Amino acid sequence: MALAAGLTACGSPSPSTGSAGSTEAGAAPAELTVWVMRDSFSDAILDRFTTEFRRTHPKITLDIQIQEWDGIGQKVTSGLASNDAPDVIEVGNTQVAEYAASGGVKDLSDKVADLGGTDWLPGLAEPGKIDGRQYGIPWYAANRVVIYNKDLFAKAGISAPPKTREEWLAATAKLNKGGDQGIYLAGQNWYTLAGFIWDEGGDLAVKDGAAWKGTLDTPQALTGMEFYKRLQALGEGPKDADESKPPQANVFAKGDVAQLISTPGGAVAIEKANPKLAGKLGFFPIPGKTADKPGAVFTGGSDLIIPEGSKNQEAAYEVVKALAGETFQRDMAKEMSYVPNRVSLGIALDGDEGTAAMAAGAANGHATPNSPNWAAVEAKNVIKEYMTKALTGGDPATEAAAASQVITTILNTTS
Repeated sequence: MALAAGLTACGSPSPSTGSAGSTEAGAAPAELTVWVMRDSFSDAILDRFTTEFRRTHPKITLDIQIQEWDGIGQKVTSGLASNDAPDVIEVGNTQVAEYAASGGVKDLSDKVADLGGTDWLPGLAEPGKIDGRQYGIPWYAANRVVIYNKDLFAKAGISAPPKTREEWLAATAKLNKGGDQGIYLAGQNWYTLAGFIWDEGGDLAVKDGAAWKGTLDTPQALTGMEFYKRLQALGEGPKDADESKPPQANVFAKGDVAQLISTPGGAVAIEKANPKLAGKLGFFPIPGKTADKPGAVFTGGSDLIIPEGSKNQEAAYEVVKALAGETFQRDMAKEMSYVPNRVSLGIALDGDEGTAAMAAGAANGHATPNSPNWAAVEAKNVIKEYMTKALTGGDPATEAAAASQVITTILNTTS
């Protein structure tokens, strides 16, 4: 799909509005190519965006081209190296480091203040920042929450979702009676484990000078793993599989599981599998160590980058500025139920329980280690295999040390 609209290079009166006022009235006409991933946005929201730009930016033609996720890594890499590069590209937030390492992504550090960067979600902004330089501009986010069965909570006499980890354990144990399962948590749900580790002040890996070091064996990370083990034991989730084997939505849809951890969109799959659960699902942020702060979560989502090979970098920045600005962010949040790129815009989601819970958690969002080699760690299932060993009788400290060494080796490998 390609959407064409006439647009004019212009500036916003402030980074909070995203609306435009012409700054280059005498600029020559330009044609911009923007790559957006399939299913990131509805046709309706893209139509509204292009219509507004047609009105305010008459000197730039914008061609929005929808890209497929399958094979996108190589396509973006090739595009960044091309003399005819696209002008703006949507990329997964954890992919920015890999693309920036190629040297083909424009450094936008001098634009952070103009874009309201002090208000960005940390977990979405951090992956776009490599060695102190901002290459990726946060666009939209999603993160995990707890989906729960309201009927089972009521049956167990639980009137309100838990606010702290200890309350969560107590409530889950209470739910885990009478043939019901307090929580379904697969043994290899490593994004959830990462949140518990971040809550303790630990990380999956850290950079020490020019080198990386896996850190699953630190006291903080081991404490996070211990909490995961306690929570996972309160359900019947497999210890040697992730949440897709079997699909956890299908397990929950049977009606005897009280909780699972998923993005709010998981509720759609649950209700599709069991329409009788429609209207019976609730949502709350993953509880933190104290009631005043939700638990840490992995913030997934997308960033916007401008290739160095773009022939229209100033105009491309104006497109990024509008897409990252308040007007589009509010429209996007309401249309797509994504978390906006700014903490202060979480109010845009107040009308929906699931997305409001997601936005609350996003304020304590984090990202995976910002290394171009992190994808290889995931591909080799290093953390998943460690979790299974720790949950099935292996010594957590010994297994964590071994996994940390593998992560260290991978992250320090040069191609």
